[in-house]
Amino acid sequence: MNVSTTDLTRRFGRTAAVAGVSLDTGPGVHGLLGPNGAGKTSLLRMLATVIEPTSGTIRLLGQDPGDHTQRRQIRRRLGYVPQSLGFYPGFTVVEFVEYFALLKEVPASRVPRAVAAAVERVGLGDRATAKLRTLSGGMLRRAGIAQAIVNDPELLLLDEPTAGLDPEQRMAFRSLLRDLGRHATVIVSTHLVEDVGAACTDVVLMDQGKIVFRGSPDELTARGVGTGAAGDAPLERGYSAVLAEARA
Repeated sequence: MNVSTTDLTRRFGRTAAVAGVSLDTGPGVHGLLGPNGAGKTSLLRMLATVIEPTSGTIRLLGQDPGDHTQRRQIRRRLGYVPQSLGFYPGFTVVEFVEYFALLKEVPASRVPRAVAAAVERVGLGDRATAKLRTLSGGMLRRAGIAQAIVNDPELLLLDEPTAGLDPEQRMAFRSLLRDLGRHATVIVSTHLVEDVGAACTDVVLMDQGKIVFRGSPDELTARGVGTGAAGDAPLERGYSAVLAEARA
């Protein structure tokens, strides 16, 4: 398993953002769903080694992120797109992606080709030399995805990656996710149920810091049969039904 957690908890003061999550995942595209405040971002930040758990155990790519040496090895093999990606506005797209390639210790001889490939995969080849400050929000999001995949990661974590993308860009992104998931473990946190249905083979639904459902998109859809409003999408009805049951 590329991700394995047991009773993972993260507290901020008296608030338990993540409350006892046990999760094992291998290669494939895994959707992480849940309302605002469900704990999705805190879970992803722990998996990205940005913050440490309050309690519980976590193994990433067979390594212990609590050990400094192993954490460094994990970060070389990891890609992460946070909700808010900091950047230097004076960087060009290529300089931005190259910067992350160097941070991830991609061998110098491979950096130019890796950067060019990542920029092309997100559809920014024609804006490679544009300054980041000149890009639209959707293009910046795609640049953020490029930096995450420049090291060909074995574990890719994306927090609301389609924010700011138009419908055509979202369709292209879903295709990229499916391609990446053939070899890597991809975890996509989103509130857009349709993105999960289109790109993911596995769905994890969180609420109030806990996992309340795990299964395929079809299994989530089945949970909503006979519920919801007539105009709701089937997967959306399943999502709402599981949340209602968890809170009953």
